[in-house]
Amino acid sequence: MKTIKGPALFLAQFASDEAPFNSWDSITKWAGDCGYIGVQVPSWDARLIDLDKAASSRDYCDEFAGKAKENGVVVTELSTHLQGQLVATHPAYDVAYDGFTVPEMRGNPKARQEWAVDQVKKALSASKNLGLNAMVSFSGALAWPYVYPWPQRPAGLIETAFDELARRWKPILNHAEDCGVDVCYEIHPGEDLFDGTTFEMFLERVGNHKRANMLYDPSHFVLQCLDYLDHIDIYADRIRMFHVKDAEFNPTGRQGVYSGYAPWVNRAGRFRSPGDGQVDFGAVFSKLTANNFDGWAVVEWECCLKHPEDGAREGAEFVKHHIIRVTEKAFDDFADAGTDEAANRRMLGLE
Repeated sequence: MKTIKGPALFLAQFASDEAPFNSWDSITKWAGDCGYIGVQVPSWDARLIDLDKAASSRDYCDEFAGKAKENGVVVTELSTHLQGQLVATHPAYDVAYDGFTVPEMRGNPKARQEWAVDQVKKALSASKNLGLNAMVSFSGALAWPYVYPWPQRPAGLIETAFDELARRWKPILNHAEDCGVDVCYEIHPGEDLFDGTTFEMFLERVGNHKRANMLYDPSHFVLQCLDYLDHIDIYADRIRMFHVKDAEFNPTGRQGVYSGYAPWVNRAGRFRSPGDGQVDFGAVFSKLTANNFDGWAVVEWECCLKHPEDGAREGAEFVKHHIIRVTEKAFDDFADAGTDEAANRRMLGLE
């Protein structure tokens, strides 16, 4: 067993045009002051990172990582959530997802998709230059509008969607292999990879590619009424990243999983700051530790009630409290009788 690393913080929810969240130097100082020792970086945010330079220059990456180290934190992973979303986009979302790309790509889905693929590959190259071994992303979605089987789905619709999804991602995964970096898909509603079954469908189509892995986030499973602890046991060999995010699901006579289009604060299922929801994080950390997860525990702060800066500071302490420093000896070693093979045979009545 290995001790989980942390606490770390995903910076996407905090980056803004206001200090101290508007530059790499100041936001890493702030994260360190909050008690974090690592940060996960949104690769699309030019206020924090120049992805083109990071993909092409190790000197830039050394300077980038060095500045973080000066401020008491290390770079844990890069994120390509927004670019990964655009690798595969159903036309129903074209207008909404145009905001995820640069202005010159908007209104041109083909060019936008090609740009997204290039961005994800650059982030993999940048991860290599930073000495990282994993990058988080979304899978994108072609089949998501058809998640509920009404009207009846025509035969082969989902299979065709997943065939195409795999076709688009296979070259990216091959580049990931060249870089020595895992692509960790966040299993997330709104993506075609939203549960274990869909991940397996994708994995089969990419030939069980060793670089196709998971980011584990129990909050998304609480809202799907999926067993988030059993999930760890099933996919332990593919879980390479971990978001510490809480959620609660409180169905009523009026709403359940779909929540009647209610805003987040009024939904039956909603995200909460770590410790304020229903996730049993004691069991989660225990399961991950027992299954030899040795990555980072990264707080992804999302809460419909609490102020983000309060959530961030509380989240650092929450993770520190839950990380299990693994034992190097058995608790009953004091009773070791010092037996050997001959003694074992005598105990079994074999001599």
